[in-house]
Amino acid sequence: MTDLICYANGRFMPLEEATISVRDLAVLRGYGVFDFLRTYDGKPFKLREHLLRLEKSAKAIWLDLPGTLDDIESIIYDTLQRNSLQEEANVRIVVTGGVSSDGITPSEESGLIVLVTPTRIYPATCYQQGIKVITVEVERYIPMAKTINYIPAILAQKQAKAAGAHEALYVDRHGRILEGTTTNFFLFYGNKLVTPTNNILPGITRDVVLELAQNHFAVIERDLTFDDLANADEAFITASNKEVMPVHHVNDLQIGSGKPGPNTQQIIAGFYNLTRNQSG
Repeated sequence: MTDLICYANGRFMPLEEATISVRDLAVLRGYGVFDFLRTYDGKPFKLREHLLRLEKSAKAIWLDLPGTLDDIESIIYDTLQRNSLQEEANVRIVVTGGVSSDGITPSEESGLIVLVTPTRIYPATCYQQGIKVITVEVERYIPMAKTINYIPAILAQKQAKAAGAHEALYVDRHGRILEGTTTNFFLFYGNKLVTPTNNILPGITRDVVLELAQNHFAVIERDLTFDDLANADEAFITASNKEVMPVHHVNDLQIGSGKPGPNTQQIIAGFYNLTRNQSG
């Protein structure tokens, strides 16, 4: 990745040379927000929706954006153009708390980082056979904000890897299944699609899937518990980097037949058709 170019606080530079101040509150206090998206046919998918979510995340932690959404959008397109990747790209937008004079008081000038890297392609078996996920007892602080505080997620992912799973689902103190470390969670009961709606980060891919599904299935947004898992016919997770990925086991519980079901396959096909023919 030595040839990649990133944007950091007003400058474009090689990724390997990019730095931020050690006095930035992102470093000292973990104060900042980010968003993540990918391209299809070289175009950022749902960029405005991701920027609006970035803005909401920043407002939720009282962090001012370093410019307008149009300004940030222009920087993103400029960064993509400077990289000219042959393959599809991931785009990570990070807004930092900025340099603090006392190590805790936010600066009047927040920082901005835009990273462009090649998109990771997951093995075809993840979509053809599905994946295993586990559950962990975690309640995210300010769940509607996509903050840079990812310690709980990193620990949960380590637990998932140790259990031979691809993802971990957060469960709150009331036994409600919320979301994954980087994903949203869905269950099918026959032709009913059910997904959590409270105390989660509203995923952009989640919104796309809900829109695709409403013309074919009954869509229900409500709390999910462990009891719901036992009766489910199909399950899947969604994320910008994973798209729509079937789930065959949650912990040691097999979901349905243990294979990607027809409804999930229909959602996968619909998402594929949309993203490979998207116009912006």
